[in-house]
Amino acid sequence: MQRRYLLKSGVLAGAGLVLSGSGSPAIEPVKRKGKARLRLSVAAYSFRQHFRWMKGKAKKVTGRAIDMREFIDLCAGYGCEGTELTSYFFKGGVDNAYYRELRRYAFLKGIGISGTAVGNNFALPEGQARKEQIAAVKGWIDRAALLGAPHIRVFAGSAKGIDDATARRMCVSALEECCDYAGSKGIFLGLENHGGIVAQAAGMLEIIAAVKSPWFGVNLDTGNFHTEDPYGDLAKVAPYALNVQVKVEMRAAGQKDKEPADMKRLVKILSDSGYQGYVALEYEAKGDPFKEVPLYLDALRVAIGA
Repeated sequence: MQRRYLLKSGVLAGAGLVLSGSGSPAIEPVKRKGKARLRLSVAAYSFRQHFRWMKGKAKKVTGRAIDMREFIDLCAGYGCEGTELTSYFFKGGVDNAYYRELRRYAFLKGIGISGTAVGNNFALPEGQARKEQIAAVKGWIDRAALLGAPHIRVFAGSAKGIDDATARRMCVSALEECCDYAGSKGIFLGLENHGGIVAQAAGMLEIIAAVKSPWFGVNLDTGNFHTEDPYGDLAKVAPYALNVQVKVEMRAAGQKDKEPADMKRLVKILSDSGYQGYVALEYEAKGDPFKEVPLYLDALRVAIGA
């Protein structure tokens, strides 16, 4: 049904992206048997102001400071099944043993590493900058393998020096190269709906339809569609989700301020799509995450239970 919708709507053919040997989209919605099953996790980005490290460098922290071990402790204490270890906050200058030890530590706490998340831009023309972005993602694929993380969140990015259509083709090419490498390690790459060339559902679906890899899907971020109908656009993309990040606030087009997310409605979208996997709370509001994160996790539990 989803493939026919895309073809009928012209999303695929109009962008000139479905040009594979078979002439058909590479992936269809994830096929899962049984009822939807949502497993709670927390994204380390929720505590971004409190980590001692930022992209390999020590940083000054106001208030309580934590590292990755302490973040894993928090997730376990909150009763989560998973912990999402955002790449930005790992200690710098470490060897492979550091990542293996974190994997061991999480396992002994009885908590799974639901994934990691990187920041990148694949919407670039051929050249050294694009090669560096691809190399950086491959480097984190290696680290994810050491961590035992099954999924990595990646970005499409914003077009620089090229038009959006070309940027999407360059993004597809980079994703396929990285997915080939990720698949060799048994790791999925999930493209996040994160502004730039995927700010709209149509642009996101163009790329989804074009990438040829069984190790590719979507990292669905519930707070990143600032369109006229964010919930409706989330529902269009949800069937491709490999991982979900839930924001506590949303903002539709034309709204000046964010409003509280409707957790029950978000859970229904995931349930209707048959999603089975991790739902990572990514707290970006202004409150104290040490106080607010456990409260929102409870709200998610209520919504899931309903």
